[in-house]
Formats: sequence, C-alpha cells, structure tokens
Amino acid sequence: MNPFKSFLFRIFCLLSVLSAASCGRTIDVDVLIVGGGASGVAAGIQAARMEARTMIVEETPWLGGMLTSAGVSCIDGNYRLRGGIFREFTDSLASYYGGWDSLRTGWVSNINFEPNVGQDILSDMASACRDHLTVRRNTSVTEVAKDSTGWAVRTVDSRGRTNEIHCKVLIDATELGDVAKACGAGYRIGMEDREVTGEDIAPDCTNDIIQDLTYVAILKDYGPDADMTIERPEGYDPSIFWNSAQNPHSTVAETGQTVWPASQMITYGALPNGKYMINWPIYGNDYYVNAIEMTPAQRSEAFAKAKNRTLCFIYFIQTELGMKHLGLADDVFPTEDRLPFFPYHRESRRIIGEAFFTLDAAADPYGFDKPYYRTGIAVGDYAVDHHHFRHPDWKNLPDLHFYPIPSYCLPAGVMLPKDVDDLIVTEKSISVSNLVNGTTRLQPVVMQIGQAAGAMAALAVRYDDRVKDVSLRYLQEELLSCGCYLMPYLDLEPGHTHFDALQRIGSTGIMRGEGRNVGWSNQTWFRADEPLLAEDLYMDEYFPGFELPQLSGQVTVGRLMDYAREVCDILGYLVPLTPKTYTTDMVWESIGLDSYDPSRIATRLEGAVVLDALVDPFAYHEIDFDGHFLPSPETEND
Repeated sequence: MNPFKSFLFRIFCLLSVLSAASCGRTIDVDVLIVGGGASGVAAGIQAARMEARTMIVEETPWLGGMLTSAGVSCIDGNYRLRGGIFREFTDSLASYYGGWDSLRTGWVSNINFEPNVGQDILSDMASACRDHLTVRRNTSVTEVAKDSTGWAVRTVDSRGRTNEIHCKVLIDATELGDVAKACGAGYRIGMEDREVTGEDIAPDCTNDIIQDLTYVAILKDYGPDADMTIERPEGYDPSIFWNSAQNPHSTVAETGQTVWPASQMITYGALPNGKYMINWPIYGNDYYVNAIEMTPAQRSEAFAKAKNRTLCFIYFIQTELGMKHLGLADDVFPTEDRLPFFPYHRESRRIIGEAFFTLDAAADPYGFDKPYYRTGIAVGDYAVDHHHFRHPDWKNLPDLHFYPIPSYCLPAGVMLPKDVDDLIVTEKSISVSNLVNGTTRLQPVVMQIGQAAGAMAALAVRYDDRVKDVSLRYLQEELLSCGCYLMPYLDLEPGHTHFDALQRIGSTGIMRGEGRNVGWSNQTWFRADEPLLAEDLYMDEYFPGFELPQLSGQVTVGRLMDYAREVCDILGYLVPLTPKTYTTDMVWESIGLDSYDPSRIATRLEGAVVLDALVDPFAYHEIDFDGHFLPSPETEND
C-alpha cells in the first residue's frame, strides 16, 4: 500500500472508532436512577436487591452526594431511628472506625466520618449488588423523553461517549431536580405563602428565596509546626467572618447567636483522624445564591464564588484565628484543589406531588385533614433548620431557628409528581413545603426516601404496574422486611420480635403514638409498656360501617383475646384460633407473647401485637396517597 493510501486508511479507522464511541449504543434496564447521591445510591441498592435490572448514572467519580461528594460527613438526626440501608451504612462506619464512640468526634453530630471512607463503603454496598446493578460514573444526562414502554434517556460520559438508555421507571436523584424538570413535572422554588401551605408562620407572599448553600471544606491537622496557609484569596475581606468565632474584632452577632470560641467553632465538625469539616453556619462559609434555574455555565460561575467564600474563610481561620497548622486535607478528595466535587445544596426544586407534606402535617399527624401517617415510608426527627444568614433580607424571613415539631413519618406520595407517570423523585426535590424542607432535607431522611423509591420502582417492575398503581401496603411491607421505619416510634428497634407489628398498627391509626419535644430532641413514643385502655383503640375509624364490640377502661389479656376473636367474626374471616385443639394461651404464645394470664391488664404493645396478628388490619384496606381507604374489589363490583 502506498504511503498516502496508508495514511488515509489510518484516518478512516480513527474516524470509525470515534464515530462508534460518540454514537454509543442502546441499553435496556428496568430502573434508571439519575444521580448517585444519598438517595440515588440507596434507591439503586434497594431496586437491585429486589432483582430489578438497575442502573445509576452519576456525574462525579463518587457515590454518596451530600454525604461524601459535597463533604457533609457529619450526619444530622435519626441517631435512634436508624433503619434499612441508612442503618447498614452507619453500622459499617462504626465497624470501620472501631466502634460508635470513634464516630463521636465532633459536637454537631454523633456520627462523623471522612467523606472518602463513606464513599468507599457506599461503593462496596453497590458492588455487592453487581448482578443487578450497574453504576456509570462521570456520566451526565443530556436528554429525557417518554416512549411507548417507559423512558429513553441519553447520556454522555467524560470521554464523550454517548448511550441511549431505555427504562420502565426513572428516578430523579439529582441535587437540584433537573430530571423532574426535563420530564415536565410541575414544581415550586422558594417560599410558598401561607394560603398555599396553611402554615401559620409561612410568609404573606410567595417568594423565590431558598436556603444558603455551602461549599464545604475538609481541613487536616498537619502538626503544630506546620504552616499550611493558603494564598490570600481574591476579594478577601476578614470583616465578613469576624462574628464566626471569638477574635479581637468579634462583637455580639446581629443574629443574636453566641460568638463561639474558635476552638469550639473548629471542633463543631471534627472528624476522625485529625480532620475537620468546615460547614459553619454562623458568619462562616454559608453562601446565598439561587442557582436552581441557571444554565450549567451560570451554575459553574456561581459555585466558583461560593468556593472562593470558603477559601476566604479558611484563610481567616489560618491567619486571624492563628490556626495555620490546619490545611486542606490532601487525602480526602481526588480533586486538584482538594475541595469537594460540588457544594452542599440545602434546597432544590420541589415537585407538585400526589401528597404535599407541610409543617402542620408533621406537627399534628392525627389531626391533619389527610391521614398521611397511614402512607409513611421514611421517618425523621431533626428540628426544622433553615440557613438564611447570608441572604441580604434574612431579618424579614420567617423565624425558623429549630422550629419545634415531633418526629414524623413522610408520606409516600411526596415522591410522585401529579402530572407525570413512572417518574419517582427523591433527594430534596420531593413534594414538601419550603418550611418543612428544613428537616426533610437531612441525610438520614434522604437515604430512606431513596430506599423507598427503589422499592417502589422494583415493585412496579415486578407486577408490571404503573408506579402510581403500586400497592402502598405492599411497599410498606417490603420496607419493613428490610428493617425500615414507617412510624418514628422509639420504643422498639428494627430486629425486635414485635417491631413490625408496632409499625403496622401505627400505620393504621388503630393505636397511636405520642409526639414530644424534649429539649432539642423531637420524639414519638408508642408507650408500649403502658396499660391498654379501651380509649387507645380507634377501631371504629378503621372499620367504619361495622358494629364492633365495645370496650371500656383497662383491657385485660383475656378480654383482648376475646375482642380480637369477635372482631374477626364480624369482619367475616377466620382467626388463627382454629382448629379447636388450639387454646387461647397457645395462640398467645404462637404470636410471640408470654406470661398469659387472662386477668392481667394487657399492655399497649400486647394490644398492638394481638390485633396485628389476629385481625390483620394492615392488610384489610388499600389506601390512596392521601391515606384514605380505597374501595375493595367487592364494593366496586356491587
């Protein structure tokens, strides 16, 4: 072959390779999750464990989102409500560091860890599902379209290779709800007015103000003689940070908050191995910008300014506070500047969903006009925490400094947009009010939302249903089988013999827990060990139209068993008290109870276990996204 033809042949081969790489190929999966953040990785693991063919596409090289990629590795809340994948993750952290005490390094949280360690654990959990889960890192979505069988999603990776992925169910686990917008879902941004939400402390008029974001940094102690002072950042103004910690220039903060000693400010986010998370809200590195509707280029510019604010704060810590031995950790993020991949977003688009969760729904679940508590798929116990100190008009915003609510359960319908089918939305883009987002945005809640989303998607695949047609009771049973909470009861932990019964009975409302604010702690207790009273039972509400037997006062063990038998007879199905060779005390023992004494006053826990096992009310009614009862097939036929 002559040299010229040889040259042309080589060019042709190169162009063929490049063309093949750019055109990519078509991939079929059951469930596609866009975003490998806190909710996305949980959704992927859960769907894969249920044997749905699942794929996660993630823009960065890491899994974990705000927990890892954004550096917020001090977990807020749910220390006593650890269920499901969140429990597995935190158990793995404790195991890695040598016990729970090893995680109590900072005072902002009881669970503190290095972001790279969290990323490794989540990656290992995902890898364990490799038979049904594919993870594509450094990959972005460029186009989303609905087709006859589900969704067609185009992606491009960091090398320019494109693919078209077809899926039945699409999950938006992005940081800012970008996929929900691309799919045509309706959404809100900023604060709704009180007419929209019904919340007394909501503003008079809707606005587009969102919470401050933070470009977190992880500092490392390089030893007392080290000088890790960075180059003076552009636009550095120390007065911005004077009230972040005590120093010769600090005064009483305008916010009325304490000006903390510098040592306490630093140890706020202390991590294992001599590292410190810098995510300081009080005149620290919070930064206000509403980047939600910006283009990628505009966002990049805005986030660069947030990053500069953090570098200025680090320079202040090193120079004004005399901590030059603290420098950006060189063994956490694989980035050129040693900073996280992206900022910590506290707020996002919020879809208009099948359920709309507000402060009032959280504060009074049984008095709220929709019984959302029946549809619970995740729980939270952190206070309503909003960051607005960096907004120029923060003084005129609602006072939301740890607004008190009891612990709460989050309804399933918040994940589903009203106007789009077979799309599930997670992270901070769920259908909640701006105000209550101050608690639902936190890491444990978001991980649980992701697990519920993965389970819902897998059930839709398993039964070939629309996502919105998936039985909420099937979904809740699936979550219970994974050790997840439906109700935020502190009485029993996952794994306890009667945990599931308590959760199911709570989710019917036949017996109800009690919410409490104890100092900074938001709690809900079933009061499992207290005597069972007839007034504790709301059977008439759950079985309307039936003339059920009446009880009064304290209920004995014998009367409880007789009552359950009578209810089952009235409802028209057999009880496990047959065959006749079974005695009542044998049934009592068969459902895991002991000390059968018909004259003894039953406990509330015993009441829940007996009614769950014998009457089985959890399976009696299907429910809609508002928590209302759906007609039974027999009723529809009539």
